[in-house]
Amino acid sequence: QVQLAESGGGLVQFGGSLRLSCAASGRAFGNLDMGWFRQAPGKEREFVAAVRWTGTFQSYADSVKGRFIISRDNDKKMVYLHMTNLKPDDTAVYYCNTVHYTTQKGVGSWGQGTQVTVSS
Repeated sequence: QVQLAESGGGLVQFGGSLRLSCAASGRAFGNLDMGWFRQAPGKEREFVAAVRWTGTFQSYADSVKGRFIISRDNDKKMVYLHMTNLKPDDTAVYYCNTVHYTTQKGVGSWGQGTQVTVSS
């Protein structure tokens, strides 16, 4: 079982950048596909990005393509989401989770997430 802890959120201006981090514990991390998800107020949680366990393949929601980059460091058991050109619509609580890469569905338990707020 993998335990996950998100960090790195904050308040940023329109067009700004942030890097989110997800620290994982558990021996299986290196074999798991990982993803980032987000939930805005009053909306359902949605897929943002995923990375295969090898780190060589990534997928993104259309709304963040070209602006967000997901990466991982299996040695450090970390997953990152580098967000650029942020927009107010990106305001949400961001979560990392194990992911079913094909269906883009979160698989594991959800953590507390990290809040990202983009001001206009």
